[in-house]
Amino acid sequence: MKHASLAVLVAVALTAAPLRAQSLLYRPPNLGGTWVPDAGVVQFNFVHRFHVSEGPVNEVQNFPTFTFATGVGHGLALGWRFGTNSIIGPGRLDNNESEWFVRWRAHGVEGRDGFGVAVTAAYNELAQSGDGEIGVDYTVRRLTLSGAVRGMSHPFREPDAKAALAGGAVVRLTNYIAMSADIGSRVSPATRAVWSAAINFLIPGSPHTFSLQASNAATSTIQGNSQGLLRFDGSSQILYGFEFTIPLHLKRFSPWFHGSPKPVALGAPAGAAIAAEVDMAAIKFTVETVTISAGQAVRWTNRDPVEHTVTFDGAAEPGSPVIPPNGSYVHRFDKPGTYTYHCTPHPFMKGVVVVK
Repeated sequence: MKHASLAVLVAVALTAAPLRAQSLLYRPPNLGGTWVPDAGVVQFNFVHRFHVSEGPVNEVQNFPTFTFATGVGHGLALGWRFGTNSIIGPGRLDNNESEWFVRWRAHGVEGRDGFGVAVTAAYNELAQSGDGEIGVDYTVRRLTLSGAVRGMSHPFREPDAKAALAGGAVVRLTNYIAMSADIGSRVSPATRAVWSAAINFLIPGSPHTFSLQASNAATSTIQGNSQGLLRFDGSSQILYGFEFTIPLHLKRFSPWFHGSPKPVALGAPAGAAIAAEVDMAAIKFTVETVTISAGQAVRWTNRDPVEHTVTFDGAAEPGSPVIPPNGSYVHRFDKPGTYTYHCTPHPFMKGVVVVK
């Protein structure tokens, strides 16, 4: 029981869902991309970069950036980025930088072939600057090309408005691993370029992505991604670190406020002869293989706090719609055969129905 409860808790945080999630396999580290969370999803991205100073002290200096964004529907997102050790503003690298932004994805869907276009309007509190970005990406098979045009009314607290350009690419080596790189700069000959390179991973069976990065960008805001960090001797300061993306689907937490959902029966009409029962619990089918006779039915019941499906491999049978928590699905099998199936949101969940 203890292990089952732990599995459910982990699944709520880590398993995949029918809703899309922002993926590092489709954008380079220093480009905002064109992604927008679905309505009812809160996206949390954490970038942590650092460098170790030369001896004898070997002090570790950290450069984290937190991104929170939520989808409000119609391709719109509201978000906030917060970074420390920003290079914006006067004084040492101890400034806290906040950027509030609104993004509209005007065209395209992340992960699909074709063009994507998004417009972002932002306000940088530290720079006291109104900023904006037009992001474009083009995806074809395993390649995504990205570009951005940026404008800043008071870049790095300077009085005059400036523009910046950036471009990059992502190559997906497999469905789970990608390589990416980008470069950008303010439109000024005296500005040091900003760059990054990364290896990116999709965590199997989840909507989360993770990357290992090298870059000279201190923060992941529009301004932070437009100018590189320098060492005291004037050379480029290389930072190493990672990024982790976490989508939070708010409807998963509805039982906390509304109690257990009412039972929902889906599938075959009442009166079907149910010869086998399969529970969905702890993110698995509790019975992996059932054997029935032709004309009989199987009932699947969702005991988890997340949605599941019964999806037959090769479209051998129609399969179920989304089965909500506390819901059930009944399907009658009229022809003998072996029917393998899985859960679409959690493809590692698999089962077999043998019909004689």
